[in-house]
Amino acid sequence: MMELKIKKLNDKAVIPSYGSASAAGADLYSSEGEITFKSGETKLVHTGLAMEIPEGYVGLIYARSGIATKRGLAPANKVGVIDSDYRGEIMVALHNHSDSEAKIDAGERIAQIVIAPYLAVRFTEVNSLDETERGEGGFGSTGTK
Repeated sequence: MMELKIKKLNDKAVIPSYGSASAAGADLYSSEGEITFKSGETKLVHTGLAMEIPEGYVGLIYARSGIATKRGLAPANKVGVIDSDYRGEIMVALHNHSDSEAKIDAGERIAQIVIAPYLAVRFTEVNSLDETERGEGGFGSTGTK
């Protein structure tokens, strides 16, 4: 298991935790008091944490299925990206997708973070690309079943 250095920025910060032994995402917690979201509103929620993500890895912030499906609260940008050279506070832009007001409580789980390796690439402009069976078929081009 890889070690990831975390710095608490305030006393209310909670170290991320896994919900089960095989969970890919570790829960992130709000370090603020109760926050109310109007329908359609987005707010930055502080975790009170900074991380030292190793070079060659990225922190990906995803919704927690419970508050996303039951209360409509999910990251506004769908997937947040935390680069390995970022050392500031981890914050989650939560958006209320529901038709009603929603709240999160102090210390509540608000999102999950997955630490994943990535490949850095050099983009090279060319005049043509290798042919494939799919070719230029776009959304839905491979069928519906």
